[in-house]
Amino acid sequence: MTTKTKDFNLDYVLLIVIVALLIIGLMMIYSATFALGYTLHNQPTYYFARQLLWLSMGGVAMILFARIEYHTWQHFSIPLMAVTIILMVIVLVIGDIRFGGQRWLFNGSVQPSELSKLAIIIYIADWLSSKGKKIQDVSYGLVPFAILLGIIAGLIILQQDLGTAILVVMTSLAMFFIAGGNLWQTMMSGLLGGITFAFLISRSTYRWARVTAFLDPLSDPLGKSYQIRQILIALGSGGLTGLGLGASRQKFGFIPASHTDGIFAILGEELGFIGCMVVIGLFALLAYRGARIAINAPDAFGAILAFGITCSLIFQAIVNIGVVTASLPFTGVTLPFISFGGSSLITSMASAGLLLAVSRHTVSENQHNEEQHEINHLRGRHWRTRLPGFSRRASLKN
Repeated sequence: MTTKTKDFNLDYVLLIVIVALLIIGLMMIYSATFALGYTLHNQPTYYFARQLLWLSMGGVAMILFARIEYHTWQHFSIPLMAVTIILMVIVLVIGDIRFGGQRWLFNGSVQPSELSKLAIIIYIADWLSSKGKKIQDVSYGLVPFAILLGIIAGLIILQQDLGTAILVVMTSLAMFFIAGGNLWQTMMSGLLGGITFAFLISRSTYRWARVTAFLDPLSDPLGKSYQIRQILIALGSGGLTGLGLGASRQKFGFIPASHTDGIFAILGEELGFIGCMVVIGLFALLAYRGARIAINAPDAFGAILAFGITCSLIFQAIVNIGVVTASLPFTGVTLPFISFGGSSLITSMASAGLLLAVSRHTVSENQHNEEQHEINHLRGRHWRTRLPGFSRRASLKN
């Protein structure tokens, strides 16, 4: 089958969304860190300059990933996965220990678990797209998938990075289902994963303290509930329109990691409910455009890859915003494109570039209808029926 594509027909709406999030992130990082930079480094722009440097590196990565034909990554999926596993083993041996976790290399400059997210998505997309309908066979699909996912999640958990492990598992299970995995198998895997994570949380004193703080934020205002209380004070102080850019009071030492995990609280304090809704709206638009790219991808690998990248970014945003709004127990997950941090920013921008690369080769809706009989001959053809909108188009055609 010869699939007509629109080469270099980038999804410019998605590109504008990403640029808007990056601009908001730069503004909020400068606002949240100028006092911290002056206090620790005698330089108000210290953190802003570092983020600008990382954004430049991320911009190069995004352009490269957007221009490279996305099928190229299928040839490198196994080496990428091997390098990822090696890095995560290395960090357990010689990694820097910070904030109770051993997850950094080069004096905190590189976090392999962040960089591994995209490699894992590429590998799993390649692996799932090669299975076709055999993925519904437990011994051929679910068991090896569960073993692979268990190894990856286990290495991340050993780094004391439970939040990233949860995100990787959630994204992988969503990809497994969209690739044609049995619904009950997916649900049972998710249930088993949830029980495992609950057990790990119950066996960790500081993790369990976060859960109890979530259940009762008033229980220990100067102890385990301190951070979430200060975050809620920041959000409440912002009101509808906020105190104004740069006018946050909670960033002056009250909210730990206000420029990383807690940046959404500072945004809410300074830009108010309206500012928060703008950011949430941008992520919602990102989710829509990502799903649209997946639906219109010309093959199973492109669809699963686009869906996995979209889920990874959106799940991470949901968890971060959920934590800041006290809707979820506290966990150290950054807000994509906005939080301070090189590994997270570069990985997010490279992921966005790969999503844009898939959008270059999307098939139009008319072509879906015209070539529906040919699509049925694709290996792994069942993936399209998982995606919203395809069944509707098919029924209209019939």
